[in-house]
Order: sequence, then C-alpha cells, then structure tokens
Amino acid sequence: MVSSPVDEVVTVVDDADHVIGPESRGEVYRRRLRHRVALVLCWDQRGRLFVHQRTATKLVWPAHHDVFVGGVVAFGEDYAQAAEREAGEELGAQVATPTFLFHHRFDGEYPEWQGVFETVVSGPVRPQVEEVGWHAFLPLDEVVDRMAGWTVVPDRIDPFRRYLAERSG
Repeated sequence: MVSSPVDEVVTVVDDADHVIGPESRGEVYRRRLRHRVALVLCWDQRGRLFVHQRTATKLVWPAHHDVFVGGVVAFGEDYAQAAEREAGEELGAQVATPTFLFHHRFDGEYPEWQGVFETVVSGPVRPQVEEVGWHAFLPLDEVVDRMAGWTVVPDRIDPFRRYLAERSG
C-alpha cells in the first residue's frame, strides 16, 4: 500500500510517449518529468457529464474544476487499466469499461502524455472525499458555459476542446 500520493510509483515517458521507467509521483512533480495520465469523461444514463471541483488538499491544482476523472498511470499499468481503475475509484460507482478516444500530449507545467477515454456511469456516485469537493452531472452545453467562469485544471482544457471539436466534426 502506498503511504501517500507523493510515494505512488508512476510511469515516466519521453516526448514520444516511450517508457523511460518508474519514478515517485513526488519526484515527477518536483523535477517536472513527463509522465502518463489517464483521463475519463464520465456520462450518466441521461447523457450528462460528471464535473467536479478538486479538494483543496490535492497535490497539484487544488480546488480547480475538472471535466475528467483520472490520474497518473501507475508503473506497470497501461492507459486503459489506469482509466478503469481511476474512474471506479474516484466515482465510487459502477462504470462501463472506458472507451479509448485519443492520445494527447500536454506540454505545460507538469508535462504529460494523456490517454483520453469516456464511459457511462450506472447508478449513484460516491466520489472519494479526498479527491472531490463538489460534483454534479450537467448537460454538455451547460458545462461549456460554466467553464468560462471556472478555474479549470490546466491539463484538461486542450483535450476537452479536442473532444468537443471531434464530437462536432
């Protein structure tokens, strides 16, 4: 069992998404190492998107709003395994096996390669209190409108825009 999030061993990759090796999450953030992240758009049975505000105790981007659930890919995991694990853990609910959408390279403060997925949630959600301070399922157009006033996790903006563009195209 990992004693704290900074001790979690994650997958470090190069600029082309080739695995370099394992490193602790704390070291990845401290040294700004490129690493893998799984992001999942979670829809309810009525076609509404799960959105949330991260808790103020999160290691990076505390109290920011998010349209994805997800997190770092543990060393030895692939993107799909991480997406399924993260969606189930963060939502505390039954989710359909996430469907892969695309890979996205993020070159911001904490560089990442992202595997972007979507899934459908069945039944009520019980989000992890350590991860989620507020949550709701909202219609997509309302999410887009609200994002203009939210402080959104920076690495989520471009993949969400790409999702919207590919969805409408």
